[in-house]
Amino acid sequence: MTALVTGASGFVGSAVARALLRRGETVRAFVRPSSDRRNLEDLKIEVEVGDLRDRASVDRAAKGCDTVFHVAADYRLWVPKPSDMFEANVDGTRNVMEAAANAGARRIVYTSSVATLGLPLHSEPANEETPVKEGDIIGPYKQSKFAAEALVKRMMREQGLPVVIVHPSTPIGPRDVKPTPTGKIVVEAAKGRMPAFVDTGLNIVHVDDVAEGHLLALDRGEIGGQYILGAENLSLAQILAAVCEIVHRPAPRWKLPHDMVMPIAYLAELWGKLTGREPFVTRDGVRLARKMMYFSSDHAKQALGYRPRPARAAIADAVSWFSQHGYL
Repeated sequence: MTALVTGASGFVGSAVARALLRRGETVRAFVRPSSDRRNLEDLKIEVEVGDLRDRASVDRAAKGCDTVFHVAADYRLWVPKPSDMFEANVDGTRNVMEAAANAGARRIVYTSSVATLGLPLHSEPANEETPVKEGDIIGPYKQSKFAAEALVKRMMREQGLPVVIVHPSTPIGPRDVKPTPTGKIVVEAAKGRMPAFVDTGLNIVHVDDVAEGHLLALDRGEIGGQYILGAENLSLAQILAAVCEIVHRPAPRWKLPHDMVMPIAYLAELWGKLTGREPFVTRDGVRLARKMMYFSSDHAKQALGYRPRPARAAIADAVSWFSQHGYL
């Protein structure tokens, strides 16, 4: 079997590629010309260079592939031009789905996000059936992923595409070279640069468990099925405390009101527009932090046999990898 993995040089994509290789599959990695390929250096894979927005390059990559893992996405909490994110996440997804269909792929695993799911009014965990309410889909990343998932579902209905949808929560762990927004939190906390926090929460999961969940979705998932790939719900205070315990630093104790952080986010975004550098805090990030982003993976556990490790093991692996690679 030849499996195409889009975004294979990225954090989750490279974990999926490694999981496929461990069970003896042939992997074709679809990467951009400018992609950082450090995560692929030691892997025996085929590499196809292209761009999600270039349909011809996507067609070349999908040709001859039995399965397609569409993992690639533009994941940033702030972009100077939101239209760029929509082109990558929505138009790019359409190109991948059509290319997979034309190639005759027997199964497509689409990596969505918990960002497309609804959140309860209180702090109880959401699941795949939690309805989305007005105000849940905040910012261009969530909006573009929500639109992309709606597109995939429509193509499934109209064209019969054999798609299984997975919703990773907040992956952390090794090979977060960029790093991701959550990886940045781990790095800054480990360096002692987060003296305060806001009252929010995340579902933390090891990136390698997310990758195994992708393979379980391929093998056992129902076409049209949706599965949350998460592990453990922790408050931001608990996450920071776990990081600081590992590096033997005191945990931050100051809890900032969200309204106090919003003016800082305005100034940070203004500075980002002037310099072109991603701000360290954004207005959308503060809005998102007003809710506990807690999720349940019970459906994936029961239907797929998904068995993630504890969140603290993921945090420990992330800190260890960042330390070994000079981020701290």
